[in-house]
Amino acid sequence: MANLQEFGGDWTQEKLFRVRSYLSAYTQALKNKNFNLVYIDAFAGTGYRNLKIDETSTDLLFPDQAGHDAEALHAGSARIALEMEPPFSWYYFIEQDKEKCGELERLRTEFPDKARQIRIINDDANATLQKISLVQWKQKNLRGVLFLDPFGMNVSWNTIEAVARTEAIDMWYLFPLGVGVNRLLRKDGNIPEGWRRRLENIFGNSDWEGLFYKKEVLPNLFGEEEIVSKTGDFKQITDYFVTRLQTIFPGVAGNPLQLMNSRSNPLYLLCFAASNKKGAPIALKIAEHILRGRRP
Repeated sequence: MANLQEFGGDWTQEKLFRVRSYLSAYTQALKNKNFNLVYIDAFAGTGYRNLKIDETSTDLLFPDQAGHDAEALHAGSARIALEMEPPFSWYYFIEQDKEKCGELERLRTEFPDKARQIRIINDDANATLQKISLVQWKQKNLRGVLFLDPFGMNVSWNTIEAVARTEAIDMWYLFPLGVGVNRLLRKDGNIPEGWRRRLENIFGNSDWEGLFYKKEVLPNLFGEEEIVSKTGDFKQITDYFVTRLQTIFPGVAGNPLQLMNSRSNPLYLLCFAASNKKGAPIALKIAEHILRGRRP
């Protein structure tokens, strides 16, 4: 079961601190290896918005993400990667919003020595990552780090599987624990069909319902009735998702970082998984150490 770490308050800085720490260790560890290193930011320019929840909606309401400051911090992940020394060989910034892609273009001016290595892709992140997974990573001598910091529950399990198939990418994934998944898991189990599809899409199957809910047949004035109640808490959801990752990755951090807001409500789960079997042990050792540590 996952050994959960918890940090509240300034969660945006917490996630970026962990990613920065790993990228620094990663580029140092592989600087004398014969690899072309790739950094991929799959939602590189996504801003935070308020959206209404309904059962047909493709997005969710995330009040904890609202505000200009949060947007600016999110965009910082691309700059963090570009600041790394030794550098990556290539930088792929994926963003579906055309205007945001324009903003990302400024990075070429900010980092002129790396301008030719920057690739900005104006497309859906899931579609792009599933194409990237088709690249012959071993033949091209590639190794990479992927940062998945999506808006809402936009990452498909098919995409996670595609990343694992590369056998070359280390993945950091900001999983929408409290702001997404837990909100859709209604206490009475009466989950709208649209929400159910979103849960199945993010988990990759439908067995979560039997794990997070309990059914009881109780007597009433008219005979008996079936009562459904939610039993899955944040710890159980965390354990389940870590177990799901372990079915496709050779290495998964057992201490994902729970990020909370200033009211100590869980927002996200920062997860790590390594897809290269040979490199997974050392990658896990570094990642789990970073997840345990406190930010200065």
